[in-house]
Amino acid sequence: MSRLRRLPIDVWFEPIVILVIAVGYVLWYRSTTFTATEQASLGWDNLQTTIVQHIELTVVATVIVVVVAIPLGIALTRPALRRLEPIAVNIANIGQAAPAVGLLVLFTFWLGTGFRTAIVGLVVYAVLPILQNTIVGLRQVDQRTIEASRGIGYSAARTLLQVELPLAVPVILNGVRTALVILVGTATLSTFIGATSLGTLITTGVTLFLPKLLLSGAILVGLLALIIDWLGRLVELAATPRGIS
Repeated sequence: MSRLRRLPIDVWFEPIVILVIAVGYVLWYRSTTFTATEQASLGWDNLQTTIVQHIELTVVATVIVVVVAIPLGIALTRPALRRLEPIAVNIANIGQAAPAVGLLVLFTFWLGTGFRTAIVGLVVYAVLPILQNTIVGLRQVDQRTIEASRGIGYSAARTLLQVELPLAVPVILNGVRTALVILVGTATLSTFIGATSLGTLITTGVTLFLPKLLLSGAILVGLLALIIDWLGRLVELAATPRGIS
């Protein structure tokens, strides 16, 4: 019990919320009569494929964003490239400021429809949180700590890897969590450009006026976002060096 009290409240409270919503949805699902279209869409075989493809969209886009944004953020905090930081952040901000649907449609004209186009659109849309948090996390490392590591003979690269990055991890991972949640929600829009996702349930529910299907899609997207956010929080907590809150 004392160990539970020491944990941040969101670490143990969020799974309770997820469980309550999931149980409530299952009880509602089992007590509701669905039309043939709703049954086909919400049948486990079809639903499993839809959920897996939605997760695949989210994970692939996240991996690409992390591979691009974190090294770029590190580079922009180095003295040689520091002057380029405002330009890079403003360019990343354009992707986030643009309406997600409009962004996906624009890429459709260039790349066509399907999974690849959806990934490109999602990557552009989610770069900013990770890039910005990487820069902020590295910038907030105490300069005296960096000077002390250099004073004991650490090279610039070793100082970055063993001092700056570990201290910046909580802020960087918070940006990754934010990007993940953004991507889970935005991935629903990929259905408009021919990529299967949980958005298919929502758009089908709207188009055919099937509110139960629409509600199911919205609840499943919300649950997926909460689960991914909680898992990201656990990773953030585990990766944070002791003594850093």
